[in-house]
Amino acid sequence: MTAEPDALEAAIFDLLAETGPGRTISAMDAARRVGGDHPDGWGPLMQPIRRIAVQLMKDGRLVILRKGKPVDPDDFRGVYRLRLPGDDGDRG
Repeated sequence: MTAEPDALEAAIFDLLAETGPGRTISAMDAARRVGGDHPDGWGPLMQPIRRIAVQLMKDGRLVILRKGKPVDPDDFRGVYRLRLPGDDGDRG
């Protein structure tokens, strides 16, 4: 499945708005929002979402987290989560 980058970006920000301040989402959540629940639909969207998330972080519009800490957008591996800048998540 191919999806427009704008649709993927919109899915990321829509989900973050729905979860509320200080909360994070997974890239898979955004992929499923666009591609549906079947892995054949959302699986191919994981790399495009990663590329979009990296660019959004470089633009200061998103934070990519690994193990709860912001990552270097040019050098991270494994499972990651997304949040809005300024939503440090440390608020109780």
